[in-house]
Amino acid sequence: MLPQPGQNGNTFQKRIGMDYELINNKTRSQYEFHIEGFIPVVEYIKTGEKIYLTHTKVPEQLAGRGIASLLVKKLLEDIRKEDLKLIPLCPFVAKYIKRHPEWEFLVLKS
Repeated sequence: MLPQPGQNGNTFQKRIGMDYELINNKTRSQYEFHIEGFIPVVEYIKTGEKIYLTHTKVPEQLAGRGIASLLVKKLLEDIRKEDLKLIPLCPFVAKYIKRHPEWEFLVLKS
């Protein structure tokens, strides 16, 4: 089970066993981790001060380890740091934000 808002973030990192380095691969327009020879990603389109998160992909070999959620959490931290406005087109990202409303402030209001 994933931690609920307000819980210690370290619990989540222990659940998957490691804290992976977030890579913003600007050439491929994707955030990524490099894990055991595999690359889970969240693809994006960035225009000015807006970032559209379009698709999350985790290789089948890494499924069920909470990697997609950790990737989204870390990229949201990066988006906050970069002061961007988020448009979550990816259903996984939108669901993550719905379950973690502390990130709603990043979402561009229409």
